[in-house]
Amino acid sequence: MRKLQVFIILLFASFSLFAADAPYSNWWQQANNHYQKQQYDSAAAYYEKIASQNPDDAVVYYNLGNAYYRLNAIGPAVLNYERALHLDPGNKQAKDNLSLTQSRIGNRIQGAEDIFFVRWWKTITGADKANIWAVISLLVFLSWIGWLIASRLGKARRPDVRIQIALGTGLALLLIFSYTASMRRADSGHAVIMEPDAELMNAPRESKYQSLLPEGTTVRIEQAENNWVEIQLPDGRTGWIQKDKLTKI
Repeated sequence: MRKLQVFIILLFASFSLFAADAPYSNWWQQANNHYQKQQYDSAAAYYEKIASQNPDDAVVYYNLGNAYYRLNAIGPAVLNYERALHLDPGNKQAKDNLSLTQSRIGNRIQGAEDIFFVRWWKTITGADKANIWAVISLLVFLSWIGWLIASRLGKARRPDVRIQIALGTGLALLLIFSYTASMRRADSGHAVIMEPDAELMNAPRESKYQSLLPEGTTVRIEQAENNWVEIQLPDGRTGWIQKDKLTKI
């Protein structure tokens, strides 16, 4: 009788999981069908639902970027391509589509291209690498500890001091990679201007603006103060903008 009760509980649990997953799968199907029928506004609505349920899926942000691009919504398109690249920096299609979208920004503000080392650092510490570096760090640490224990028990040769220094240095680097990638995953530190001609001020609550920012401009967030955010533009200039004019990546 007890086995039967356990079976019934497991059966209902499995059914609940299936029922919870069913709408999610249906949303994907609906979104893709609407996109293929060129009903891009409906496709975007379903992709937004999917993103709200699974915010770590780079594919859904890439699809959202495509849908918004078709709708000529430059700000949302840039935002979602940036989100896709934040999670998957090596996504060439997202990079190409982001460049294409940004080429349509009027009075685009451009900065200097990153040097090789900066590009390399961003790639190896991308948000998608956080778990990989964490696992490698743990394996190296456990292997090191296992080697030391084995040498204490006389079952292995004691590692040379130079080898231990090399292992320690390597482990420290791995932990730095893991920490940096985790921080990128938690918060990219960037945002996208979502309205045309957003006013950039020298200070919060000023009545006179220093320049107008085009929709789709990607900026770096420096600090926030009430309803204002200090940002850095791609060309290095800084200023303040109202918080509701941008959306964080």
